[in-house]
Amino acid sequence: MKENLLLRLRDGEKLNTRQQILLILQLSLPAIFAQLSSIVMQYIDASMVGQLGAQSSASIGIVSSSTWLFNGICSAAVTGFSVQVAQLIGAGKDKDARSVMKQGFITAIGVAMLLCALGAAVSGVLPGMLGGNAEICADASAYFLIYALALPFAQLNNVSAAMLQASGNMRTPSLLFVLMCVLDVVFNFFFIFPTRQMGSVTVFGAGLGVAGASLGTALSHASVAVIMTLVLLVSSDNLHLRRKEKFRMTSDCLKKAAKIGIPVGAEQMIMSGAQVMGTRIVAPLGTVAIAANSFAITAESLCYMPGYGIGNAATTLIGQSIGAKRFDLTRRLGWLTTGLGMLVMGFAAVLMFIFAPFMIGIMTPDPDVVALGAEVLRIAAFVEPFYAASIVANGVFRGAGNTLVPSCLNLVSMWAVRLPLAALLSVHYGLKGYWFAMCIELFVRGVLFLLRLKSKTWLQNSKR
Repeated sequence: MKENLLLRLRDGEKLNTRQQILLILQLSLPAIFAQLSSIVMQYIDASMVGQLGAQSSASIGIVSSSTWLFNGICSAAVTGFSVQVAQLIGAGKDKDARSVMKQGFITAIGVAMLLCALGAAVSGVLPGMLGGNAEICADASAYFLIYALALPFAQLNNVSAAMLQASGNMRTPSLLFVLMCVLDVVFNFFFIFPTRQMGSVTVFGAGLGVAGASLGTALSHASVAVIMTLVLLVSSDNLHLRRKEKFRMTSDCLKKAAKIGIPVGAEQMIMSGAQVMGTRIVAPLGTVAIAANSFAITAESLCYMPGYGIGNAATTLIGQSIGAKRFDLTRRLGWLTTGLGMLVMGFAAVLMFIFAPFMIGIMTPDPDVVALGAEVLRIAAFVEPFYAASIVANGVFRGAGNTLVPSCLNLVSMWAVRLPLAALLSVHYGLKGYWFAMCIELFVRGVLFLLRLKSKTWLQNSKR
């Protein structure tokens, strides 16, 4: 049914409101599960490391903003190509889409290799630069080093999944990300903890602690990367390699990718740079605050990652709509996907408010960390629908190849609203003040993105 609806969209056939909603759901649900499986991996890491104590948790928390920065740059390197692939498939130009896919594949892996080398080089000094104390720096450095070395494998997953999703195949990446989550549990079980007795059975363990969590995640990425890449290059209906089609880099493709991807990369650097500054604001508040902040961010991700899944579906849907020149549907689909995101994240926020202590308690037995983490998590619950608006609307704009203005909106909201307020409020209210500032900023950001969606300017370039 999903493929038939996408084909009807590409072929210019009329889709009623029910069919539009059904198509959005069919694309969104697998993407939501893919995003949730990703955050479940982080939740598993945090939960297992949390059993080692607040100090071990803080060692991951201190470098988490830097991993977001690297992940964001990797994602930007893929976006400029995956949006083109979606638009070309929507236009029925599968051969051109395969050419763009191959160029994107080489470029994305090249970017990941450069970041791998950079991350390995700075891993020893990074925790100290971010304000970490001597008690957590060694573990934090080991964690980040392994993360950096595994970036090429993570990027293989990113680029392969993005291309499959751009073609309309949301299900395969979702299933493979779930497999990656399962593998992460297995690897962590053996790498984090030492050899121990479980009843009458002696269970081997490497006892690597924080480094074991990073190693487990790295191996799960590597294992699934092989499968994901093979699915794309061998089995994808639209994008699998053909023997007679030669590979060459083209300036037109690279220019379009740069036009779309550079603002996304700048946006990710802006956002992650702000997160790094946020880490420096939180670091002086102490180990309990660092750990509580890290756990609360991970727990909140369970609420907002569905929004990113819907945003990914929106990028595919809008990209293919524009490729098929279905401008009659594009704005309506943009509003429908954004509304769905706000509804889903609003419901998740209610659950997050109710179960906040339980969500933090799973990750750590420390009562002080649980209490503080639950408090700030409940603060965030009130603004999640507006956060959803910014996430999904951004996906809509990316599908249209419109990335510059959204990047500027993020710059204004993060650096002109969040950070000044966070620096001020954290002095008086500690970690709760930092999260109050974050919520005010997310509300402002959501309103800005809704206003942008309401305007018609984001579609103008696509119609030319």
